[in-house]
Amino acid sequence: MTNLTDLEYLRLSKPRKILYKVLHFLVSIPKAILKLFKKIWGVIKKFGIKVKDEAVDIWTTFVNGSWQTKVSYLVMGFGNIARGQILRGLLFFLFEAVFIFYMVMWGGHWLSKFTTLGTIGLHNEYDEKFDAYVIVEGDDSFKILLYGLLTILFIIAFIVTWRINVKQNRILDQIVRSGKKVKSGKDDLKSLLDDQFHKTMLALPLTGIIVFTVIPIIFMILVSLTNYDAQHDGYSNLFTWIGLDNFNELLSWGSGSSNLSAAFGEILAWTLMWAFFATFTNYFLGMIVAIMINKKGIKLKKIWRGFLVLTIAIPQFVSLLYVSKMFADNGLINGFLMDMGWITKSIPFWTDPVLARVTVIIINIWIGIPYLMLIATGILMNIPQDLYESSRIDGANVWQQYMKITLPYMLFVTGPYLLTSFIGNINNFNVIYLLTGGGPTNPDLLTSGGSAGSTDLLITWLFKITTGAESNYKLAAVIGIMIFVVVAVLSLIVYNVIPSTKNEEDFQ
Repeated sequence: MTNLTDLEYLRLSKPRKILYKVLHFLVSIPKAILKLFKKIWGVIKKFGIKVKDEAVDIWTTFVNGSWQTKVSYLVMGFGNIARGQILRGLLFFLFEAVFIFYMVMWGGHWLSKFTTLGTIGLHNEYDEKFDAYVIVEGDDSFKILLYGLLTILFIIAFIVTWRINVKQNRILDQIVRSGKKVKSGKDDLKSLLDDQFHKTMLALPLTGIIVFTVIPIIFMILVSLTNYDAQHDGYSNLFTWIGLDNFNELLSWGSGSSNLSAAFGEILAWTLMWAFFATFTNYFLGMIVAIMINKKGIKLKKIWRGFLVLTIAIPQFVSLLYVSKMFADNGLINGFLMDMGWITKSIPFWTDPVLARVTVIIINIWIGIPYLMLIATGILMNIPQDLYESSRIDGANVWQQYMKITLPYMLFVTGPYLLTSFIGNINNFNVIYLLTGGGPTNPDLLTSGGSAGSTDLLITWLFKITTGAESNYKLAAVIGIMIFVVVAVLSLIVYNVIPSTKNEEDFQ
């Protein structure tokens, strides 16, 4: 397929422009895949070079270093203390002492059992003192998995700290040889509030990300490689490693109750469909409401905005449960329509799969419009009015002004919000669970992972899997990983195409 010049592309009709873009996208897929593999190979190659350079630096530092530096290879912080950096050296030494103490007391035990996740569970043993069999606690697979992971991460942290210790001593050797003054502990403290202040400020957020985001993701990946469920709770009945069997079960096509792949595909499709409509219906309708309220000549603007803001103040737990009862077969809506004689039987808002999906999307509009109205109101007030005046002089109508001025400006400012809103709707547990509970039940989605309904999202299905009778944590972990992959891929793709990152210079 030949690439057209800008002039040739502008001469095409609209259908041919769309066809050209589609064909251009399809042709670019193999190139994009090849480019991706090249990048992966480049990352692997750079990593190998980095490891080699680090190993060479460690060896040369030891060979050419002073005796203080060589001792620091075994006793972290010794070189700093010997050269007057007491505070820094004590921190290195304390970290090494804590690491050794932990590994001797607990770490070695958890690591020794990490490969099997335990061998002896809850069992009975004969007690001569009581002349009876008593229940004796054995291994706990869950604790072994958790503490084993934390021990491995602690070891990695120790290796990184040891490497920093070596680098510090190499730098100290260079400073001493050049005759310069070595920084004292007081100088280190001052630098944390001056030239190193960015590290001080980022230390707490970075720690939070590692503890509350990175470690749970790694733990979830490890759980997905086990047979952890209600039958293998890790205490009375130990669980163990099973490799990629859970992924194979989810992604392999089966039949009947074992057909997890079909259920996953259908729920994933509905999840993406829900996220699309829930995001963009709220976005455009909220923008239209904001434009209508901000229009010149509209009276009582504050009151209209106040009514919409009130819907935000009401907790969703209250409002959504109430709305759910309103649309029930014997609810207020059906009762009113039957009393008016407009229907003869109840409308199956929650029992018909298609109608249930449409209903939750419409109700979500009522929830989301106020947020978008408030956001759009602030943005619309900051669009230069001379742009509209110039366009009116040029003969532009209201629709052309919206498409050429209002919408591009809104997309530029709210692009990141659109992305986060879309991702948030993929994981929108409240609306679905409080309105329908995932129902109505779909017999085609009755699998070994538990039943799922026609309005279930991946996140609500995951909740059912973990809280049901089977407590299928292993499958829930796999689904959690798949959600993470889908969200990460979509986020990276969308983030690189939104106007906020591509056309920043056009709005400066």
